[in-house]
Amino acid sequence: MSETFDLIVIGGGPAGYLGAERAQRAGLRTALFEKRALGGVCLNEGCIPSKALLNSAKLYEHALHSAAYGVSCGDVKIDQGTVVARRGRVVRALVNGVKAKMKAAGVRVFMEDAVLRGRAGEDFVVASANRELRAKRLLIATGSSASIPPIPGVQENLGDFVLTNREVLELPEIPKRFAVIGGGVIGLEMAAYYAAVGSKVTVIEMLDHIAGPTDREIGHLLQKELEKKGVTFLLSHKCLSVEPGRVWVEAPDGQKFAVEADKALLSIGRRANCEGLGLESIGVNFTRGGITTDALGRTNVENVYAVGDVNGHHMLAHTAYREAEVAVNAMTGRTDSMRYIANPSVIYTQPEIASVGRTEEEAKEKGIDYEVQKLSMRYSGRFVAENEGADGLCKILINKKKRNIIGVHMIGSYSSEIIWGAAEMIEMQLRVTDARQIIFPHPTVSEILREVLWEFDD
Repeated sequence: MSETFDLIVIGGGPAGYLGAERAQRAGLRTALFEKRALGGVCLNEGCIPSKALLNSAKLYEHALHSAAYGVSCGDVKIDQGTVVARRGRVVRALVNGVKAKMKAAGVRVFMEDAVLRGRAGEDFVVASANRELRAKRLLIATGSSASIPPIPGVQENLGDFVLTNREVLELPEIPKRFAVIGGGVIGLEMAAYYAAVGSKVTVIEMLDHIAGPTDREIGHLLQKELEKKGVTFLLSHKCLSVEPGRVWVEAPDGQKFAVEADKALLSIGRRANCEGLGLESIGVNFTRGGITTDALGRTNVENVYAVGDVNGHHMLAHTAYREAEVAVNAMTGRTDSMRYIANPSVIYTQPEIASVGRTEEEAKEKGIDYEVQKLSMRYSGRFVAENEGADGLCKILINKKKRNIIGVHMIGSYSSEIIWGAAEMIEMQLRVTDARQIIFPHPTVSEILREVLWEFDD
């Protein structure tokens, strides 16, 4: 006989494990299925392990240039084996932390692949190879996978010459030549890491700019910084095919040539994991972009919710956390709603990029009458003290008529740790005069926000 729960969660990534914990805390007896590893892509193959690598690169770069700060480090080297081993320890520690959290909350965790088998009366039926469970509610949080385009040679060389976000974090040796197909977040972060540790890096991007929807001015500044570190960018170039040792591309003028590489990272986006879940058995609507949901995470089927990457809204772990909370609140009758206008994003290169709200390009496209002010990061005393010869930028957009803050975009150290404050300003619809009243600690790089705010007229 099947065991019955109040909620079954399918997927143990950020949206799934947080949703399960919040639901159990709210009084819903909850079961969670995860087929690979708790923590999902973010913890095991994305956000966390990539940051471990990037931090090693940052320390390495600091050591290389330490003489400018009066510190002598001698012969500086980086050991890729040690870097990768540390990455593994970090991931294992955090995965164990998630396991402990689920146990403490009382969530039943099944490390098994599960699919929907339809309904039994009012209950949904979820089955794995080992068991069958029923529940009155479902939370689909199966995440996303790397997009694999039909480029000739990609499938045949996948996992060997062609790497995804999974394999690129486990390379035992630093490739002499490293090609990156796609100039988005993952591609740029890995380009930054391998360039820092000695690879000759080439980024191939179909668009005429990097960093996707990031503010173009900020993205251009990052490109210039990475070029200083030896990264070559082939913008408006199409990837034609790959073969071991070469990536064939086509330039805007039609010229075709090969980019020589020892390894190639494929990073052209991600696709929602909707297939093979049995969604059709209960009539859940989904497209190639993901499961269709409303602002509460509800699907077209009552008591079925979809959160995180699988709904295709914003494929970011912190967004997934919030979507899970909103969905659980909806299940338990608490007033809440998902809002994306103050959803921050970060690119953890060196220097970092952090953004929230409208970009100039978006404001123009939507016909928003806006005003913009910006300042060099060198207006921050701490930034100058800690970044010899470096620069950055902080840009703030406001609604010209209402005078409230609608966008903040930064490039420079600590940007990722500052951007939440800008998100709060946008979420609360603070006007310039309101935000100026906030007291910032001194000296901090965050003070750059205050400096830019004072550039606006009252």
